Amino acid sequence: MLNFRADIEWVNGQPFSRRYGDIYFSREGGLAEKRHVFLDGNNLRERFASLGCRQTFTIGETGFGIGLNFLCARQLFEETANAGSSLDYFSVEKYPLDERELEQALAPWPEFRRYAVELIQRWRRRVPGWNRWSFANGRVRLTLVIDDALTALPEASASVDAWFLDGFAPSHNPELWTQPVCESIVSASRSGTTFSTYTCTGWVRRSLEKAGFQVDKAPGFGRKREMLRGCLPGAANPSSPPATAIVIGAGLAGCSVASALAARGVAVSLIEQAPRLAAAASGNSLGILHARLSAGMSPLQRFVLASYGYALALLDEKLPVDGIARAECGELQLAFSDDETKRIDKLAALDWPPHILQYVGPADASNLASLKLAHGGLWFPAGGWVVPASVCEVLAADPRITQRLGCSADSLAWKKDTDAGWHVAGQDQNGQSWEQAAQIVAVCTSYQVKNFKPLADFPLTPVRGQITALPVTPPSKNLRTIVSARAYLSPGVAGTHVAGATHGFNDVSLELRTCDHLENLHKLSEISPALVEAWDNDTLHPARLGGRASVRASLPGAMPLAGEFLPGLFTSLGHGTRGLLTAGLCGELIAAAACKQLAPLPGALSRALNPAVRHASRTAR
Repeated sequence: MLNFRADIEWVNGQPFSRRYGDIYFSREGGLAEKRHVFLDGNNLRERFASLGCRQTFTIGETGFGIGLNFLCARQLFEETANAGSSLDYFSVEKYPLDERELEQALAPWPEFRRYAVELIQRWRRRVPGWNRWSFANGRVRLTLVIDDALTALPEASASVDAWFLDGFAPSHNPELWTQPVCESIVSASRSGTTFSTYTCTGWVRRSLEKAGFQVDKAPGFGRKREMLRGCLPGAANPSSPPATAIVIGAGLAGCSVASALAARGVAVSLIEQAPRLAAAASGNSLGILHARLSAGMSPLQRFVLASYGYALALLDEKLPVDGIARAECGELQLAFSDDETKRIDKLAALDWPPHILQYVGPADASNLASLKLAHGGLWFPAGGWVVPASVCEVLAADPRITQRLGCSADSLAWKKDTDAGWHVAGQDQNGQSWEQAAQIVAVCTSYQVKNFKPLADFPLTPVRGQITALPVTPPSKNLRTIVSARAYLSPGVAGTHVAGATHGFNDVSLELRTCDHLENLHKLSEISPALVEAWDNDTLHPARLGGRASVRASLPGAMPLAGEFLPGLFTSLGHGTRGLLTAGLCGELIAAAACKQLAPLPGALSRALNPAVRHASRTAR
């Protein structure tokens, strides 16, 4: 089961967990308790105020509940911390509330109204597993893990500075306070990390001490006479990001890395050999948010699911739905073959949250699409289409990003005797040589990465894809959703439907081909026989059809190469057909690693994406 339900009831206007038989906050004053136990218990006012420019503080939490701890911490941080600093907030919650319940639970706190609205907007994008959302123009980041604490905590990067040990009382939820959980909390912490908790239970204290914390009793809140707080030995050392970065390639991958670094105060030079952003594989007139999942939830599937949730939240923040650059029209993935029927049936049996996907039969699918469909399948209500170039433009619009368009990057090298160790050289649009140095470099050039010596043997394969543009006709204009089988078809946008795409390995030609148009048209018949009837034979003549061909890069196993390959040298490569989904989360992963901050993905997935780990594994065979 993937649909974790909170199972709450309302008692005198307050949420009560039937699962754990406990309240979500004290009846004697929820905010006052939170501030006393967690903010004051970790001395956060003084610690936030002492942060330097571009430093990050990380809070970890067991039990997100209704989010009051997060809202209190965010409010205090924005009131007291240096404007150039940032806050990471990591929280584990196995049974989250739904949007309606969360909104109702936060309604009694008008001072958090603005923060609560923003949280609920992100909340509707939650997926099982790891979620990363940003607030305050990227200055505050929330990583919400919807999973069991004993599974999630060992996968967190060792970056937490203070812990809120919340959750329900140990007598009601003992599995959250076990020795393995306490040891996982320590493994995710830095030297000098503190904790606080409302409980003073003896076995909890002993478990924390055995894990490595120095534990003391402190005055409790309200009728609770005492609480626990403590720290790990050693001096605290908040992280700081690099000051400068160069990102090579200004498609979705490169713009995502540049945006994530700039949000952390890094001065970024974005290098692109074309005269505009999104000139290559990211330059199609529109792309679809297509999360193709399987029931096994392999590392690839967990990554795709996390990327889907992240992409939706990022687009909400950067490119709201307007029907011009983005539409949230939903997507139908049809059970058009025996293999697809088996995949869809297995997925539907997992009891997904309905805001992610739902099973629908042929009649409901036809109603959703406003088109007669022969098959049912999976309905992704948040699916939609996006103009990739518009995404690149808003990501690269940060004033901390300098766009250097029309500049080739021909070489990169490490020079150990300089403060900015990585040097990139090339030519500008006038044929003049240029050279620039930075503390870190991120290469996001698709299969053309082979031009750079340190990265030349990455097993990237060019894959040519061609889309077909079809004119809107009176029958086709009724199509309201994206429909996908072996090909996809978009609703009409500015008088045109987009269908595609083909896959041609080791092919780098950008010329439109009649045979590829015919292939895309043939695949439309698998979506619906009635669909082809929307166009007459004269309109469908391949010589009259428009479209676009571009070249992507693929990798064995279909996982991108995202992370640090050599010290200070990062890559975001091999996104294939999933770039709209995966580029954003990979950019966030790279920025977090470069700035030594909390990773947005579990350790196992970060390692599965990491180019150094993948390269070492391949060369060891």
